[in-house]
Amino acid sequence: MAVAARPPPGIQPAGLACLTLAGCSGNQSALDAAGQEAASIAQLFWVMTTGGAIVWLLVVALLLYAARSRSHSEAAASRLILWGGAVLPSAVVVGLLAYALWLMPALRPFGAAAASGLRIEVTGSQYWWRVVYRSPDGVTVTSANEIRLPVGQRVELSLASNDVIHSFWIPSLGGKMDMIPGRTNRLSLQATKPGTYRGPCAEYCGTSHALMALQAVALPPEAFDRWLAAQAKPSPAVAASGAELFRRHGCGACHAIAGTEAKGVLGPDLSHFGSRLTLAAGILPNTTDNIERFIADPDRIKPGVKMPAFGMLPREDIRVLASWLRRLE
Repeated sequence: MAVAARPPPGIQPAGLACLTLAGCSGNQSALDAAGQEAASIAQLFWVMTTGGAIVWLLVVALLLYAARSRSHSEAAASRLILWGGAVLPSAVVVGLLAYALWLMPALRPFGAAAASGLRIEVTGSQYWWRVVYRSPDGVTVTSANEIRLPVGQRVELSLASNDVIHSFWIPSLGGKMDMIPGRTNRLSLQATKPGTYRGPCAEYCGTSHALMALQAVALPPEAFDRWLAAQAKPSPAVAASGAELFRRHGCGACHAIAGTEAKGVLGPDLSHFGSRLTLAAGILPNTTDNIERFIADPDRIKPGVKMPAFGMLPREDIRVLASWLRRLE
């Protein structure tokens, strides 16, 4: 029987190291900072890692010294244990703690967020996110499963839940905050560079917990203002073919679409659904084919979702509905 060749020594640790380092970048990495708070968190991580490495190196150095040196006076051994095993590690740990306490106020700043005036309300549900923008001039925009932020401006987020505990976390922009039924928690974020970042629900919330994500898009301030102004108006395609099917099949009982009679609040607002990057809370790219699949059998894509299946509709109706929703930009 043939025996599989073993990889040369060092290959497996090297591969493991490469996989570990791969997690330090990307649109869901706390160490690939794109926000002011995330940068502070990453800085704290590297300082703590350096401090831990220093303590580890001291301990290893003492171990090697003790192993190679055959004779020690009792006084020398006592001094070595005191300074190398107690004083120096304690000084490093106290220094790290002091640095962390000094850094903590920068992780939850709210004064600047209140001054900017823009507030975003995010409510977690099984298994999607309701998003409401409230601008200083009184404009209110409702969306879902995606937030957009102006680069360089601090934004206050009000976080709540209407069923179970969820947790809001966009690692590249800042730290996490729980969303607790009956309570509103506050978080502020300031994106420092444009881009698209992913945020998972960070608290187990049910069957499709792993299928509940949020896209965060950081835009230059001028582009964000244009986007918000466009979102405040009905989509130009709202009266196109598909609107009547949406009304006839009762979709407006759960969903709202600006410019139509649909005012439902049980499901995500679909007013500008076509402009979103994903559907079903970050599971699939927002394409017509995927919309058709979700309309026909949502539970197959996201187990436990509260939306009923509409696979009994004529295939042509599903296709027209999906095409119309995709055009709502």
